[in-house]
Amino acid sequence: MEASDKVNQFIAKIFDRASKDIKTIVLPESNDKRVIRAATWAMRDNIAKIVMVGDENEVAEKAKKLRVDISDIDFVNPLTDQRFEEYRDKLVELRAHKGMTKEKADEILRNDYLTYGIMMVKNSDADGMVAGACHATADTLRPALQILRTAPGVEMVSGFFVMCVPDCDMGENGTFVFGDCGLNQDPTSEELAIIARTSANSFKALVGAQPKVAMLSHSTKGSAKHELVDKVRNAVKIAHEKYPGLILDGELQTDAAIVPEVAESKAPDSDVAGHANVLIFPNLDAGNIGYKLVQRLGKADAYGPLLQGLSKPVNDLSRGCNTHDVEGVIAITAVQAQIAGEKER
Repeated sequence: MEASDKVNQFIAKIFDRASKDIKTIVLPESNDKRVIRAATWAMRDNIAKIVMVGDENEVAEKAKKLRVDISDIDFVNPLTDQRFEEYRDKLVELRAHKGMTKEKADEILRNDYLTYGIMMVKNSDADGMVAGACHATADTLRPALQILRTAPGVEMVSGFFVMCVPDCDMGENGTFVFGDCGLNQDPTSEELAIIARTSANSFKALVGAQPKVAMLSHSTKGSAKHELVDKVRNAVKIAHEKYPGLILDGELQTDAAIVPEVAESKAPDSDVAGHANVLIFPNLDAGNIGYKLVQRLGKADAYGPLLQGLSKPVNDLSRGCNTHDVEGVIAITAVQAQIAGEKER
């Protein structure tokens, strides 16, 4: 059985949703063998129409060695694409206030496939983009923020992971959203509250269950005193004031957040403790360490870092991803594009 067939319950549902309204997803990292394989799997599994940025002949040579069929995949080569000038002029228009010229835009679009993919999404020639298998998060996010910008009414962009832990009865049958594990290094209390709200919305949209948000700390309900605890406690207060309908509590240690027996002793009056399915980490150190421990030691599937708050879906990949991860993020991006389209109507 191929890796793409070994899917968990969450991603199986995402595949099904994606297949019901096919979206076009652009993959700019056409030189990466994991991405090439995932592109062919996505087409085979009918979860998206795939467009790759690059030289089709070069990719065909790699595909031949990988023994995969790329005949159904569309290719866009910036050196020959008829839309190049349209994209170049649009990029100049969008970034003129930052000194963008035709000459600079021409050079960027010929050499930076990520920016070319973002321009395709901007011009609605693709519904979303997935990158990051061989680029740092900053390289993926920078053109997305500069060109797509944030969605209306969204205060900031943040990152999250969907974590699917096998044989686990915690969270939503082993499924969690972890935020922010990929973007904001040291969010303020106000920013943590925003991340909590947007992560809850992402959980609801993708998992389909009621989000229960735990604001994580090394303290539970005042068990420790420190300015780091104060930051989380203030974030809880802000979130309750700004988003009164959000089921959220903190500050909570991880065991108090997800283990019912521990919650009974540490936070007996909490509606969230012991049942949290959205975990908000106090900073990027904690989030990145936390998701990788769960992924590697708990054998969890980790999808992300996914981006929330952009006007159109662009998602990052961990550079340690495998082909299964890439296909999963393609499917998630397609579903996010469906949701974005529904909001526009």
